[in-house]
Amino acid sequence: MSGLPAIYREHGRSYHADNCRPLVEAAQRKLVRFSALARGGYPGRRLAASALPGVKSVGVWDAAGRQDWGLDWHRNEGVEFTFLEAGNLPFAVGDQIHSLKPGDLTITRPWQPHRLGDPHLGPNRLHWLILDVGVRRPNQSWRWPEWSVLTKEDSRQLTLLLRHNEQSVWRATSEIRDCFRRIARAVEMDKDGSSTSRLAAYLNELLVLALDMLRNLDIDLDASLSSTSRTVALFLEDLRASLELLAQPWTNETMAAQCGLGVTRFVHHCRELTNVTPREYLTDCRLNAAARLLKEQPALTVTEIAFACGFSSSQYFATVFRGRYSVSPVAFAKAGGLLTTGRSC
Repeated sequence: MSGLPAIYREHGRSYHADNCRPLVEAAQRKLVRFSALARGGYPGRRLAASALPGVKSVGVWDAAGRQDWGLDWHRNEGVEFTFLEAGNLPFAVGDQIHSLKPGDLTITRPWQPHRLGDPHLGPNRLHWLILDVGVRRPNQSWRWPEWSVLTKEDSRQLTLLLRHNEQSVWRATSEIRDCFRRIARAVEMDKDGSSTSRLAAYLNELLVLALDMLRNLDIDLDASLSSTSRTVALFLEDLRASLELLAQPWTNETMAAQCGLGVTRFVHHCRELTNVTPREYLTDCRLNAAARLLKEQPALTVTEIAFACGFSSSQYFATVFRGRYSVSPVAFAKAGGLLTTGRSC
């Protein structure tokens, strides 16, 4: 539907594949039962290419006892709806921590990192739907799947409610609970696509019920949540937080493309948010990361640290590092990183 890669890769990093593995391994060890229909890297019985385009994963798990696994921080290839039918479940999204109770519904967007477990799960029964609406960033236009029966106005309103509001936990209505139960039964009964029509009906019902629920609540909408400035801000936050991202050979063009923007607009937003150019911001982040590695991993060589942080050569790294910290990387490491703190990106 979206023309995007089957595995969700953002800034050169895969998010969902590794985070599904604990569920698969727990099922193999008979700690949890799960039934799912899926495509791409998500676990479950395969959906046919023509069946329910946009559905990445739909299913249910039943963890009857205390678990020794959880789903660490991850993002998905679409909007994810989860419904906790029974038990309690630690859930974190961004910097918010929740303890889900039976009847709680969560909605997360593709750019929202979230985690299930702290780090492990207790007994619980959880339903989910991951639906690709063609977006990976806040400023992109949403496209609902062709099988959706929502009118143009209802699609517009549901998009608005989900796009301009990022509350993640809601109390579901009894109708939503019953709909998820019907979806689970259809998934469990499916044999080679036999439940496709039934699932299409139930998934449409779920979208209508979610729209009704959100319409009936007093939600403060914030248009800035879907702004291009916020897309750039999220990208810059990811750069600051991830050594894997810093190691990528970024240019102004590739950074702008990652945010879905032209170079001029990207540079404008970066300067507005950080008061420096994108290249200066990137270098600052790389130097801060290198200083941490020199302090925390003294066994690494200067060359290893240079390449790990995205510098093109150890010589260039040493020159830039000295310009920031007034000492060589070797001297900094020998002093245990206590010579100076430098500037924070």
